[in-house]
Amino acid sequence: MNRTMKRYFTLLFISILIISTVTACSGKASDEPDNTVTQEESVEKNEVTFEDISGDIRGNKAPTQEQIDEVNGTLNDTYLGDVFDEVIPSDYSAYPVKGDVVLDVWMPANSNIPDMNNHLVQKQVEKLTGIKVNFITPPVGQEADAFTLMISSGELPDIIIDPGRYPGGLEAGVNDGAYLDLTDLMEKHAPNYSAWRNSDETRRKTTVTDDGRLLGFYGIAPYSEWIWFGTLIKQEALDKTGLPVPTTIDEWYEFLKKSKEVGYKAPLNYGSTYGQIFTGIINGAYGVWDWTFLDENGKVAWGPAQPKAKEYLATMQQWNKEGLLNRDWATADFNQRMASAISDDTAVMMDSPDTMWSYWKVQNDIDFVGALNPVLNKGDKSATTYKNFKRTGTGAAITTQSKNVEAAMAWLDFNFSKKGWELINFGEYGTVHLVDEQGMPYYPENSYIYNDPDGQPVDVTLWKYRWHSWPNIRDEHNANPLISAKGSYSGDIRKDWTENMDTSMAMPPITFTKEEVSREAELGNQLSTLRGEYFAKIIMGELPVDAYDKFLKEAQSMGLDEFLSLHQAALDRYNQR
Repeated sequence: MNRTMKRYFTLLFISILIISTVTACSGKASDEPDNTVTQEESVEKNEVTFEDISGDIRGNKAPTQEQIDEVNGTLNDTYLGDVFDEVIPSDYSAYPVKGDVVLDVWMPANSNIPDMNNHLVQKQVEKLTGIKVNFITPPVGQEADAFTLMISSGELPDIIIDPGRYPGGLEAGVNDGAYLDLTDLMEKHAPNYSAWRNSDETRRKTTVTDDGRLLGFYGIAPYSEWIWFGTLIKQEALDKTGLPVPTTIDEWYEFLKKSKEVGYKAPLNYGSTYGQIFTGIINGAYGVWDWTFLDENGKVAWGPAQPKAKEYLATMQQWNKEGLLNRDWATADFNQRMASAISDDTAVMMDSPDTMWSYWKVQNDIDFVGALNPVLNKGDKSATTYKNFKRTGTGAAITTQSKNVEAAMAWLDFNFSKKGWELINFGEYGTVHLVDEQGMPYYPENSYIYNDPDGQPVDVTLWKYRWHSWPNIRDEHNANPLISAKGSYSGDIRKDWTENMDTSMAMPPITFTKEEVSREAELGNQLSTLRGEYFAKIIMGELPVDAYDKFLKEAQSMGLDEFLSLHQAALDRYNQR
């Protein structure tokens, strides 16, 4: 990158951070950086044919070393079945990429992966694609600062994982000239990604911008993943209280009081590292959703401004006063919450059943059940604003400084092939997974996933032997070992939540224009801070419930109507995609 371009990025990024606008880039379309890349083809296409080895691999529980090498060392995917409604693509014409190709990839840190360059899956991807990757991973806890320094330095790698960290998001990064617009390149150089995203209307709609551009690679699933967060009750608490799983707010109150009487000092572990007190579980019963949602007319509304907000806050203030909640609910981090969860003080957690399967059942032999989100009146339909739109995992963008754009696209495109689906979701064949009679990969009981030679628990091995969140075809229901473990019922709970809660008010993944994005972020941050401060103080009893009236006036004077109009405009555009 020449000095002029470095200076351009540095000044641009600093100006974004300081004034929180993108006005520096709000000129006419003709003034925008030209991110369109046209270059001579550098990745040679190969004609690929395979011998059918399905008879040797499907249902084989003791493969030979030769068979293991055939599966792990070649692109032959003839043993994999078509197990979803849409067929996973199998275009391997770009692999192995010829020449000495090395790509730099920046990705956020994961405490369970000390060095991605030595990850087993990566080594196998490298062998199959012929593309070597140098992962640049900042220290855990310093990802945000490292990203800011990288962008402002003007030195960008070939690929950035989680490119939405850019101020204003992925689209702003493209408009500012940091990321490439891949629209004209995708069909030719990412045939698997293109085929997969176009094989379903929801996948197509959530991976394209309002103006029809393709800016990055998104994680996109074969199905809408089950709801992953909700209310979980220790079975022993139900046994001790003699009460059934509560369904209404009144029943929850009686259950929590009874739980306290039988010895749980702080029965409801309220709040979480995923969203603090705003989890859409208890507040959702009052229609006071965490953030934006679709009202009965399909229009965007703001949860904290709904009519029953004072009723919700009065309930939580009372519960807090009576000691039904953990005292550290506003500040506890993940480790503090898990320590509380396994103690005798807690009867109920608001969390993921996958996580609690590990902490409660596997590590402490504590059985638990899931509860639907509570309702106000018996017989009402339980509801949630969480809905998976088949877009999941982590995205990736190719930067404007990529030395080999076609190779970068080929490396990412592999993740959306059938072989990539198997490898990234299920890890290495033989030691980690086998393949059943229908051609579906699975973890046998003696898999490294469940029997790690280093003694690591499953919530670590799911990162160690596979990639859990990635720009790929993520097969959460079949490949998450916490769900598929023998005896695990976390998937049953998630499926029950998904099938028995109304999600009609869930907002789809909308995007904002470059003119809207900074204003939306400014208003959103102000409203979020205002809501957090008022709601927390009211629940703690530091402010009376009537303080909500002042909160609402401040929210309106702050620009709530403008905030909603921005979201409504974005929703209208999304619906027209």
